[in-house]
Amino acid sequence: MYVPHDFVENERQFIEGFIRKHAFGALVSYDGKRPVATQLLFHLSAAGSGEMQLAGHMARLNPQWRTFESSKEVLALFQGPHAYVSAAWYSVPSAPTWNYVTVQAYGHVEIIEDRTELFEVLKALVDSQERDSERDQGYRIESLSADLQANMMNAVVGFRIVVSRVDCAAKLSQNRNGRDYDIIVERLKERGDRDSAAVAEEMERRRARRNTPPQQQ
Repeated sequence: MYVPHDFVENERQFIEGFIRKHAFGALVSYDGKRPVATQLLFHLSAAGSGEMQLAGHMARLNPQWRTFESSKEVLALFQGPHAYVSAAWYSVPSAPTWNYVTVQAYGHVEIIEDRTELFEVLKALVDSQERDSERDQGYRIESLSADLQANMMNAVVGFRIVVSRVDCAAKLSQNRNGRDYDIIVERLKERGDRDSAAVAEEMERRRARRNTPPQQQ
């Protein structure tokens, strides 16, 4: 992914948090003739500086999983909030633009053959979305009968991706002067939609981080 220098994000903690927050991404592979893609929920597992891994599943009826063996590399795309930025907000004449955060993760994909591992992936995907539910109100895959669990696993193909490269673009008006930056944040807040508010919030977080004095050793 082409990312201008001003917008490159390399902080691993931010990237991992972003993927977990925006876990419904697109998996792109190649079928020998053209790219194919499916929107899927991903589970990220990573520890410290170790390898980042993504796992998920798709319907067995989806032919994309048959491309995994021939695909030397696959691409997982994660899109966060995004918003139009009007050039009318700038103090000097310029062109309008779009602020956004996105992550592209590349890696080798493998089909999960082990049933125990597949179950753990399915459980992790469910638990990641049910974590805010009360224990007696949420859904737990382990509460299903063994027969139903088996039927569900028979209907899907699980996969894991060992990530070899991650590109993250956080295009958030870092190239504008301080006055314009503040105005963009305020105008995005005034717009009132969820994406604009989320972009403004991330811009404020970055501004606060930039203005925080270094800690004394």
